[in-house]
Amino acid sequence: MAVKTDASIPKLGARSTRQRAAVVNVLRELTNFSSAKTIHQEITARNYKVGLTTVYRTLQSLADINAVDVLHMSTGETLYRACESNDHHHHIVCSNCGKTVEIDGGPVEEWAANMAKANGFVLTGHTAEVFGTCSSCQHA
Repeated sequence: MAVKTDASIPKLGARSTRQRAAVVNVLRELTNFSSAKTIHQEITARNYKVGLTTVYRTLQSLADINAVDVLHMSTGETLYRACESNDHHHHIVCSNCGKTVEIDGGPVEEWAANMAKANGFVLTGHTAEVFGTCSSCQHA
């Protein structure tokens, strides 16, 4: 199966490879945060030849350049999702089905800056993810 490598896939990092393009293609098709193992299973189902170790390395390199959203779960699992926005944002995630919506940080942004300043820090970043149950899962 051919992997889309045209100009619509930005060059992500130093090397643009067939394996990297396969990971990016699958990430763009998945709507929820997914583990490296799930992403690898999706890649394999599409008949791309990419090893699990390569998927882990690619996801880490994409995270390093802020090309993917990363969600660190309380279980220790790390989940990944293609960014829909280049702007700073947060997520609300359904704890049941994993549906994810990108949201503006609103007052969280000011609060984080104020807390850093009040404690003698210079803010270099923050994360804030919101979890709940989506309307579909509430009605199921």
